[in-house]
Amino acid sequence: MFRFASPYFLSLLILIPPMLYLHVKKERITKLKVSFLSIFSMEPWGTGTGKKAPIIGVKEGNTWGKASGTGVKNDNTWGKGPGIRLKDGNPEVKAPVGGKINPSPGGATLVTLTARALPFLKYAALALMIAALARPQWGIEKINITTEGVNIILALDLSESMAALDFTEGNNIVTRLDAVKGVVNDFIMKRDGDRIAMVVFGSQAFTQIPLTRDYNAISFMLERLRIGSAGPSTAIGDAIGISLKRLEDIESKSNIIILLTDGRSNSGQLSPETAAEIAAQKGVKIHTIGVGTEGRVPFLVKDPLLGERYIHQRVDIDYKTLEKISDMTGGTFFAAQDITALGKIYEMIDALEKTEVEVQSWARYRELYPWLLLPAAVLVGLYILFSSTRFMRVP
Repeated sequence: MFRFASPYFLSLLILIPPMLYLHVKKERITKLKVSFLSIFSMEPWGTGTGKKAPIIGVKEGNTWGKASGTGVKNDNTWGKGPGIRLKDGNPEVKAPVGGKINPSPGGATLVTLTARALPFLKYAALALMIAALARPQWGIEKINITTEGVNIILALDLSESMAALDFTEGNNIVTRLDAVKGVVNDFIMKRDGDRIAMVVFGSQAFTQIPLTRDYNAISFMLERLRIGSAGPSTAIGDAIGISLKRLEDIESKSNIIILLTDGRSNSGQLSPETAAEIAAQKGVKIHTIGVGTEGRVPFLVKDPLLGERYIHQRVDIDYKTLEKISDMTGGTFFAAQDITALGKIYEMIDALEKTEVEVQSWARYRELYPWLLLPAAVLVGLYILFSSTRFMRVP
């Protein structure tokens, strides 16, 4: 099995194409500037003599006559064969008989291609180094592990009523959602071998994280949940429907949904009873938790004129529907009015839902990063060699 032990480093690879593009563009702009400046920095030919310096002569007998655009005088005799005069008073450079000085096409092409390849050498070496940082590995030994594995969907209510301040944590008054976050996080970290997903709901329901055994990732996403991010209302039926879809992603002998809410279903396209019936047909067990106290509860509101102030609003929890959902699916209904009761509920669920499964796990891996560092070092060496010798750039 091939894997990257630190795959997050691979995200740095997306920086290489734009860096290479900017490098090539900068080189082209530099060449254009040099060509443009060289036109104005050339010393005038024939300065002080009043004569135009000959560039290329065209032989007419033994005398070089005027060629189109060359400005060569008729009285300049060059001897045998064509030649090139660089400047008045400078020695003449004679070309072979035939009148042409042709560079070697093969050599020029090779030099040009090598010069163009220099930046690619540098950035290819950088890409290999980044891949080496990600630590590619190849599995060489596999073992079988017997563990307790269950597919669990945590369906959490994010409606506006979860902002009610009727829970205490230590000496602090906290919202219902903050109380739930701490208890659910403890529940997640106690599981071993289970796949856990998170579905959040308000007016709509959606998947926050799919089934995974990466408990740190689940805890990270749990901490960032915000009240009202799924809408102000409560769509319990849709939350169950989305949870059932997530359970279809990976097969398991045991599938459960832990549904936590503090209100009454008043939104969504699917009724709670219909969703529970579908879950029962699929053999999915739903544990329901009604969280919070009924009646008038305090809320903290921010008024643009009066500032922050507390108001009391009535909140109704539909215990009857929650109990019906759990009965239809073979689950258990719980009511939690404080953090202690909520913690005990998740402990009970943790004890109830245990299924032994045998999974295969890789025990040993062979590190492959040296095979990336070696060619990277070769490319860096070639880049330094060429840029410091044949293709050295002078400021």
